[in-house]
Amino acid sequence: MIRIDSVTKRYPDGTVAVDRLSLEIPDRSITVLVGPSGCGKTTTLRMINRMVEPTEGTILLDGEDVQHQPVTTLRRNMGYVIQNAGLFQHRTIADNIATVPRMLGWGKQRARERAAELMERVGLDASLARRYPYQLSGGQQQRVGVARALAADPPVLLMDEPFSAVDPVVRKGLQDELLRLQDELGKTIVFVTHDIDEAIRLGTMVAVLREGGRLAQYAPPAELLSNPADAFVEDFLGADRGIRRLSFYTSDALELTTDAVVPADAPAERLAAVEAPYLLVTDVDGRPRGWRERGSDGDRLLSYGRPFRPGVDSLRAALDCAVLSPTGWAVAVDADGKVTGVVSQQTIGEAIRAAHTHAEPDAGEDPARGEDEKVAG
Repeated sequence: MIRIDSVTKRYPDGTVAVDRLSLEIPDRSITVLVGPSGCGKTTTLRMINRMVEPTEGTILLDGEDVQHQPVTTLRRNMGYVIQNAGLFQHRTIADNIATVPRMLGWGKQRARERAAELMERVGLDASLARRYPYQLSGGQQQRVGVARALAADPPVLLMDEPFSAVDPVVRKGLQDELLRLQDELGKTIVFVTHDIDEAIRLGTMVAVLREGGRLAQYAPPAELLSNPADAFVEDFLGADRGIRRLSFYTSDALELTTDAVVPADAPAERLAAVEAPYLLVTDVDGRPRGWRERGSDGDRLLSYGRPFRPGVDSLRAALDCAVLSPTGWAVAVDADGKVTGVVSQQTIGEAIRAAHTHAEPDAGEDPARGEDEKVAG
């Protein structure tokens, strides 16, 4: 566990970057520091590995004051990932990843084998090992940065806005990758971001900081969304925090119907028997092709939008699918992309109301999470 106890960082000009901050960061979790610019997120992160020295207070790592540890030893036992990856441009990808193991005295062969293992783990093709950072995309470079931070198998991983410089699609993929890696490796991760959606999606615990480096609230994401501590936290979470909260409710209880699902070669009698205003047409493999207005002729189909997977995606994802659908109905599919049913906005709304009648999600448990996995809604 990392314990931050009444830590203050005051600069010579009197500026207070962090003000009497106290946090207990649990082992094998992702703790996210989030807040507006100037709230001391990065300063706090850098005080953990002593890139910045605190003015007052103590930071304990497994009960030992980090001030009593040699800086080089401390930092080599903590992976560090920053925005734009911070790779050595004159070194190959394999050599970048092998940097810390080589500094620790590993042989070249062992270090390169470790680099190859980690490239596979973070989703990088082995053919990239001999390339240089400038030859990789931004998302690939960030994966290299994560692999390099993991190379010596440190128990602690510090991540300073690592995904903020990539586009939204790549960013979501990197977030998915981080959650997968955490599920496999169980590191103690401290993650800095200014993006509340990223904080809610990734965090086991979320610390919201005010300007001046004061703690506003420290709680699991579900509790943060349900019970913001004050007006500042409520404003920071945004007007749509109720929608975000739906990410913590599973979609597996949604009542699906197959009445309006018809194969492309369905006979006219079958189509005429359907009372729904729209029919979801599927191909021969049962995958969705599009919506057909009941009684219309021809092959013109309306887009079925983005489908969701019941029990895997959240109520928020199901609602989003229905809202974006031209028919107001969301399409449910299985792992193979085959239609399992459709559900209306009205039914989803009823499920949302039912979810709100139950007790609030437990502060330490996510009702839309499996034993080790969040719903990625």
